[in-house]
Amino acid sequence: MNPHMPMTQNECDIPVLLVATQAPLDVLHSNAATRFLAGTQMMESLASLDITQAKGADVQQLAHAAAMLLRDGCDVMDVLGRQIRAAMV
Repeated sequence: MNPHMPMTQNECDIPVLLVATQAPLDVLHSNAATRFLAGTQMMESLASLDITQAKGADVQQLAHAAAMLLRDGCDVMDVLGRQIRAAMV
């Protein structure tokens, strides 16, 4: 396995954000969990927002930030899953 995997959210041809594919399982899990929690908290804030008082751009920015955090968490969980499957062989 390559020692680094590009994150999905890279916006250009040269990957800048990478996941260390050989990081310990607990470190990968902790990083994914942190991103999932932050994304969940942002979405809970949006859910409790009085949408009639919200500016469309603000809601869109919060949703985009939450989506990025959740995508990052999914990328890290993908590496975690690969490590677990490799260890089971």
